[in-house]
Amino acid sequence: MPVFSCGGMRYQFKWKDMPAWLIPKDNQRNLEATIRRSIEVGINHIETARGYGTSEIQLGKILPKFPRDQLIVQTKVSPKPDPKEFLRQFEQSLKFLNLDYVDLLGVHGINTPQLLQDSIRPGGCMDVARQLQAQGKVRFIGFSTHGAKDLIVKTIETDQFDYVNLHWYYINQFNWTAIEAATRHDMGVFIISPSDKGGMLYKPPRRLVELCKPLSPMVFNDLFCLSHPQVHTLSLGASRPSDFDEHLKAVELLDQVDEILPPIVARLEAAAIARLGEDWFKTWHIGLPSHEETPGGVNIPVILWLRNLAIAYDMVEYAKMRYNLLTNAGHWFPGAKANQIRKINLQTCLHRSPHADTIPTLLEDADQRLGGTTVKRLSQQ
Repeated sequence: MPVFSCGGMRYQFKWKDMPAWLIPKDNQRNLEATIRRSIEVGINHIETARGYGTSEIQLGKILPKFPRDQLIVQTKVSPKPDPKEFLRQFEQSLKFLNLDYVDLLGVHGINTPQLLQDSIRPGGCMDVARQLQAQGKVRFIGFSTHGAKDLIVKTIETDQFDYVNLHWYYINQFNWTAIEAATRHDMGVFIISPSDKGGMLYKPPRRLVELCKPLSPMVFNDLFCLSHPQVHTLSLGASRPSDFDEHLKAVELLDQVDEILPPIVARLEAAAIARLGEDWFKTWHIGLPSHEETPGGVNIPVILWLRNLAIAYDMVEYAKMRYNLLTNAGHWFPGAKANQIRKINLQTCLHRSPHADTIPTLLEDADQRLGGTTVKRLSQQ
């Protein structure tokens, strides 16, 4: 597995299926040029999903042109209450990809206990995946998740999966215990969207650029992730061939991470403490309730985290984008905003937090800083 993977959700034409003849030739040419560039630089892991619209059918025009044993192809299919539908969708993926098998099949989006149950119950989606494996249509089986850390760990500990796709990067290290669990279970660890969900690092704020020097924020984040041997590959959501160029700079520096990273990490921490205060920086996350435990479903941990980023690193655009996804992204980014926080009594759910008295005011401040137009997930646009 290369240290970078070519993610397939940004170069496709549409987020819904359509016949290949309706896809513009310039879009298809760009996708094929992106794949050729990816393989040219050694990124031979091509990752997509049934839910990525025209991505699979467009990849099916280019992937068969390469020697099959030189590719690592991954697609993902969402778990279904009816495993026959899971099978039908996988067969559609294989047909669109124009391949006889995929190297990696991910159960896409185990984000809730019910979706985990749909996956692992007797006769469920994992039984179908195992049958496909026995037929030679799938080599390895994993899962992707945007779920809570405890659910990710629970899924890993079923010991039914070969790898996991999850979020983890410098600005969001909450899933580290899940990565440790994956390591104990000898699973591959694939990091989702380190440059977009990891901070919109393709257009970083000036403050973050200065703090990460002499590296770009994108290269810093790549090196931070890959400096942990438990992490195996980072997904690069390329939309054009040149999108690999900045990331490739990180590869040349991998053997220097012990020298390069510590001063940057120390500078980032000092900058956050200077604006947030040391006590808050070190303890803000302690004892916070989940959105399920909070009146109104307010996602307190996420809101305070985004407020921290906006204040500490001027990551206002990123924080606004993520904040305004709340209430509108379902189980992919769950919970509600803090726009009704004055009407909610948080006393009981915050009883474990050392900052219980100040958090309601901070949540109101976060909504004033970040609130705005509702944001939709890419697949909803």
